[in-house]
Amino acid sequence: MPSAAGSAHAPAAADWPDAAQAPHAPPSANLLRPPPIPVPVRAPEPAAPPADTLPRRQLLVGQFILEYTLRRSTRRSIGFMIDDEGLRVTAPKRVSVAEIDSAIRAKQHWIISKLDERRERRAARLEKPPVVWEDGAVLPYLGGELKLRLYTATRNRTDYNADTRELHMGLVQGATETLLKERVRAWMQQQAKVLFEQRLDLYAARLGVEYSAFALSSAGTRWGSCTVQRVIRLNWRLIHFSLPLIDYVVAHELAHILEMNHSAQFWAAVGRIYPAYDEAKALLRKRAQELPVLFS
Repeated sequence: MPSAAGSAHAPAAADWPDAAQAPHAPPSANLLRPPPIPVPVRAPEPAAPPADTLPRRQLLVGQFILEYTLRRSTRRSIGFMIDDEGLRVTAPKRVSVAEIDSAIRAKQHWIISKLDERRERRAARLEKPPVVWEDGAVLPYLGGELKLRLYTATRNRTDYNADTRELHMGLVQGATETLLKERVRAWMQQQAKVLFEQRLDLYAARLGVEYSAFALSSAGTRWGSCTVQRVIRLNWRLIHFSLPLIDYVVAHELAHILEMNHSAQFWAAVGRIYPAYDEAKALLRKRAQELPVLFS
């Protein structure tokens, strides 16, 4: 896939000194304190479901029973979204349930194929072994890999060496794996925020639009979203992927400022600033399946 125009390097926080200056002690295989043994506790009473839980409906479609959640909105047409929770339908308030069921049956082949694809992807992700959080662990970062280097320190510190692609983590004695994972996640989120803002500003200028606000998301199945108020949210986990794939999601969400749908006009807007969107969309799906289990 052709690389998107423009280039950027992973941002580094100014208050993180260069890794070469850190007084590293030799890494230790037993640096992290083992997790505590869980103490059995009495199970709490089951909580009542939230009042705004979306209703779930079932529909017989051919030989299959499709279950879906239904949300009413002010949109003008019926929309379908498929994620790890199944089929979600958003419909105008004026549309009857019978009309919604008819629309589902009209799209049944697409819906069933996408549900099967989503189940296969989820099964493939669950089969991957989780990352072992130790010195020398390899993590996906900006389409490549970085190596985690752990050392004992008098205070927690984080240094990234872009030349060697090593993330040095100084840990106080007795640090836990949970603390280490939280610090790695926080560092990646900080890099993502700076980089994503740079790419948003670049592509917004090319498209001739303005977004009102930007925030990171931790959604399990969505890479980005854009509201009618022009608020854009990008999944921080995009930092695992190469810059062209990040740029595709950026262009996709900015185009929603012009078209809050996935019509031909929407894809034409995406194509004006990111012509290779078809290749990027397919590659993003493939790379997402290849990610190891990191922060389960």
